[in-house]
Amino acid sequence: MAKYTVDDIRNVVLFGHASAGKTSLAELLLNTTGATNRLGSVDDKTSCLDCDEEEHHCGYSIDSGIAHVTHADKEINIIDTPGYPDFIGATSCCLTAAETAVIVISAADGIQMNTRKMFNAAKDRGMACVIVINKIDSGTDELESLINTIQETFGMECRCANVAAADGGSVIDCIINDSGSGFTDVAEAHTNLLETIVEADEELMEAYLGGEEISADKIANAFQQAMLSRSVIPILFTSARNKIGAKELLDLIATTCPNPKQGVKVQLLTGEGEEQTAQDIEPDPSAPFLGTVFRVTSDPKTHIKHTTIRVVRGSVKSDSSLAATGGKKGMRAGNILKLQGDTSEQIEQGVAGDIITLAKIEDLKILDTVFVGSEPGKIKAPTMPIPMYSLAITPKSRGDETKMSQALTEVVESDPTFLVTRDSQTNEQVVSGIGELHLRVILSRLHSRRGLDVDTKPPKIPYRETISASAKYVEYTHKKQSGGSGQFARVFIDMEPNETGKGYEFVDKIFGGSIDQPFRPSVDKGCQAAMGEGVIAGYPVVDVKVSLVDGKTHPVDSKDIAFQIAGKGAFRKAFEQCKPVLLEPFVNLEVTVPTENVGDITGDLAGRRGRVQGQDMLPGNMTVIKAQVPLSELQTYNSQLKSVTGGQGSYSMELSHYETVPSNVQQQIVDKAKAEKEEHA
Repeated sequence: MAKYTVDDIRNVVLFGHASAGKTSLAELLLNTTGATNRLGSVDDKTSCLDCDEEEHHCGYSIDSGIAHVTHADKEINIIDTPGYPDFIGATSCCLTAAETAVIVISAADGIQMNTRKMFNAAKDRGMACVIVINKIDSGTDELESLINTIQETFGMECRCANVAAADGGSVIDCIINDSGSGFTDVAEAHTNLLETIVEADEELMEAYLGGEEISADKIANAFQQAMLSRSVIPILFTSARNKIGAKELLDLIATTCPNPKQGVKVQLLTGEGEEQTAQDIEPDPSAPFLGTVFRVTSDPKTHIKHTTIRVVRGSVKSDSSLAATGGKKGMRAGNILKLQGDTSEQIEQGVAGDIITLAKIEDLKILDTVFVGSEPGKIKAPTMPIPMYSLAITPKSRGDETKMSQALTEVVESDPTFLVTRDSQTNEQVVSGIGELHLRVILSRLHSRRGLDVDTKPPKIPYRETISASAKYVEYTHKKQSGGSGQFARVFIDMEPNETGKGYEFVDKIFGGSIDQPFRPSVDKGCQAAMGEGVIAGYPVVDVKVSLVDGKTHPVDSKDIAFQIAGKGAFRKAFEQCKPVLLEPFVNLEVTVPTENVGDITGDLAGRRGRVQGQDMLPGNMTVIKAQVPLSELQTYNSQLKSVTGGQGSYSMELSHYETVPSNVQQQIVDKAKAEKEEHA
């Protein structure tokens, strides 16, 4: 039996931008509580959380890391997440695994791109939030300005729960201390925090304004309620390198942060489409087991798969028979593990609210809902960005196709922002991810873990084809006579644009028997085949309505394949008559650059057909530029941005929408597609 219950569990996830010190902070918490006997370091590659060879090589987190500590009789599960936007998939998956988001900000670098993104994601989910300003050993001169920026960005509910001493060598508690001096006045910080806390309790607020003495217990209770309602977001200070502020952060997590019963609930989705409903799941220990997979990794040497699950309700033991949504076969849980970075310990069972890991369960993938008994529905997953950066890959060594397929499947199961498709025109494997860094790391892992090397081609832009006009009564006849049974089919179709986003629609408007009923779906199949292959440039067709209006059959030679071919031919012929156009993906681009480079960057974006939407000033003389830009114009953007900003610029992008390609650009794309088709003919 576990030595703790759901009331004793605290689940916290560390969010923030790269180099804010999240992993180092997690290592400090482990060392402070005695979970490790030395302070792990990212720099000297002794971190137990960043333990992968690729993470050692890069010097930053690629996957989420899992650990747990015991403090003040509470079981605290700690989830460390990557900070680079390219690994947003691994980071976002952790949202449903915790009740509290710890937003880590570097004292030197301030609020950065991923800091804002993940704070907003945590707030939208309804999580309790704590802000930790790390690396106070780098200096305290700018902390006052940083606090003001945090309050301007995230709200005035952000209040100091402690303050760093002026020399950055210690922290001073602002909850119990109403006097003292740090980088700012302790008395003022104490008053601001207390007033923000009591505002969440009307009765306590009246007592406070009336000058009554408020007991420490009442303040503590009000503090927790204010955290739950997100009317207060405490700010704490740490230095992971110098072991400062860890106990104070652990005390806050243990005494003030919510347990799974109190905090934001995981939601269960039932039904489909407009009939779908969502309901909160209570972490009832006696209910049937229900969990959600939020992390999947494989041991680089043994390739043993480890599946990390947030136990939402019930409990699970080694002999539990599990199932997953989607009709997957049942599986035995096996050993129940608690991860401590790169090591694990076996426990008897996983209890409601806890985080556990199962080994050698091959049929589970990231974001699966796992259950015992009858299928209850699907746990609501965080929204994931659409992978927009693509490469066509082929194995360098002949005979490695199967090896490559297995390796890519392993990545797909562990990363919801990584896709693998096959290009119907070139018959190549196409991998898609969030950005260049994302794919570069994955391909590097294929080499280091599987000994697999691949050749790549430039990013593939996911254009789409559609039409801007209509055509009536377009005829196509397929006739083949080669001895024996022949083939014959004649079809007439109308074609028109469909509503944007509605996709393909096929309407049977034949009255009578000009085409026998069994052959009409064959025409539909032929049309859909043509849509998948594209017509003018080999890209998928979208938003087209086809009506089958007439045709002719032969009593002997008409058959299914003949009408599929005729449907495909009629579709292509009609499509070319309907003023076809190409659609290109536009992305929402956020570029963070030094303020002195803003003019250069906005001018460059305009030259890439981009539209600047706005700018936000950041501390440290940095600016965030928001723009909408065609994806095709960003293929070389990473190197260009580094060149212009001296390596200080960074960017992230997400799909926004599709727009019609300018006619001159469309002709270039069509000509290139025709040349490639002839080359592969």
